[in-house]
Amino acid sequence: MRVKVISRSTDEFTKERSQDLQRVFRNLDPSLRPQEKAIEYTRALNAAKLDKIFARPFVGAMEGHCEAISCMAKNPNHLTAIFSGSMDGEIRLWDLSSRRTVSRFLGHQGPVKGITVSTDGRILVSCGLDSTVRLWNAPAPSMMESDESSANSLEPFAVYTGQNAYKAVDHQWNGNLFATAGAQLDIWDHNRSQPVNSFQWGVDTVVSVRFNPGEPNILASSGSDRSIAIYDLRLSTPARKIIMQTKTNSVCWNPMEPLNFTAANEDWNCYSFDSRKLSEAKCVHQDHVSAVMDIDYSPTGREFVTGSYDRTVRIFPFNGGHSREIYHTKRMQRVFCVKFSGDGSYVISGSDEMNLRLWKAKASEQLGVLLPREQRKHEYHEALINRYKHLPEVKRIVRHKHLPKSVYNAQGTRRAMIDSARRKDDRRRAHSGPSVTPKQPLRKRRIIQEIE
Repeated sequence: MRVKVISRSTDEFTKERSQDLQRVFRNLDPSLRPQEKAIEYTRALNAAKLDKIFARPFVGAMEGHCEAISCMAKNPNHLTAIFSGSMDGEIRLWDLSSRRTVSRFLGHQGPVKGITVSTDGRILVSCGLDSTVRLWNAPAPSMMESDESSANSLEPFAVYTGQNAYKAVDHQWNGNLFATAGAQLDIWDHNRSQPVNSFQWGVDTVVSVRFNPGEPNILASSGSDRSIAIYDLRLSTPARKIIMQTKTNSVCWNPMEPLNFTAANEDWNCYSFDSRKLSEAKCVHQDHVSAVMDIDYSPTGREFVTGSYDRTVRIFPFNGGHSREIYHTKRMQRVFCVKFSGDGSYVISGSDEMNLRLWKAKASEQLGVLLPREQRKHEYHEALINRYKHLPEVKRIVRHKHLPKSVYNAQGTRRAMIDSARRKDDRRRAHSGPSVTPKQPLRKRRIIQEIE
């Protein structure tokens, strides 16, 4: 009796699934691949097109507030927790995974202008135009399984009353201090009802304040007198200050390069500074067509998100002059606050029409669990685009963005204004002496004075 032996080819064992196509092994010797560059360029072109086809950045909206959303804060101990404060005095805690309200914090009698969470994630600090600073117990992560209909209302365990309205608040990194911005810059301790220190440097109102993530005693603030000031808690007086042509609405430190910070300005631009050299900006980020209201860095420090009065959200590289993404919807109105999620994968925006919106940081990113082959494919496509992004066809596809009609028209108007001002300066310089009107770059032109 003869036994029939069934043999399998070695290629069949290399399949990951039985439905996979047959693998074809190629010789990787470059001398045998004369069309390698042409093939990769075609793949890069297709990858750039696929990125635009699958760009669906909007994830969902969170409704519940009855007034415009004015400020937001992240809980550093819980990835899906986000706090939001509105103009009616209500603060809400949201669970981003279910997009529902977990808790409500009621107590402020006017608009909430600033909220922040301590580094350990246990204490929520809020301030508003009712001249009060309120401290709350932040709910534990286990409470985030509750339904929106059963969201509990919490009361503050401490209320501090000040002399003037407060515009912003920020908590110290790895410390027990927090700072409030108002008629002056006040430094508070959790266990004291009066400020432990106050700074004032000829400013009408301080509108924003941020602690340095690398040095707990350094903080930056911006004022209504168009100033950006740097303070050191170890000194009795402020350290340095610059005066710009227009007011700065918000400042944010780079978490991976704590010496650098970026300012969101009223002149539609963002300016990145090195705190050691404030005489000129390191980079000018320009694309918005109205005042930039808020700014927040990604945890990686490689990019930041901005929200503007022009009803758009933009994502900028930390060293790039123009945005790589622009997010907008028909319903979204003026954006007052923006935040990156704790892992840098999502962006949260709060706007004038009482909604929080959740966006993907990468518009074409595939959500859900990825197989190893899918992950390698996405990484390969991204590497191809980065390699060939300077070539005309790929560059045109990558840079193209669909804009709302109002933003598109405003960009044309702004471009005409800039060109007109440039021609005027060129003519004035051509009919003047060599040192009467020196030519200054935009990095220096917007800075009027530096004070030490």
